[in-house]
Amino acid sequence: MSVEHVTAARFEELIRGSKPVLLDFYADWCGPCRMIAPAIEEIAEEHPEIVVGKVNVDEEPGLARKFGIVSIPFVALVKNGEIAATALGYRPKTALLEELGL
Repeated sequence: MSVEHVTAARFEELIRGSKPVLLDFYADWCGPCRMIAPAIEEIAEEHPEIVVGKVNVDEEPGLARKFGIVSIPFVALVKNGEIAATALGYRPKTALLEELGL
């Protein structure tokens, strides 16, 4: 599966779906966000059982506020509309998967 660009218009539908959702909150100017991006892409390809989305905090500040994000990259695993796990800052893919319980 590919990574989906998540907007406020699509957000509620996405997190209320039957699959868990991995959300990567990022900004184009953020160095650690660019470093974690390949891991997010790989997770999307390797885990078809989850939906993987990216939320640009500059384009979707309301979603960033909803999650209380003050630092990025911020990755959240959402199950049944609720946050199940989070990871803040850059992590290698293996550490990210472990921290999120994937």
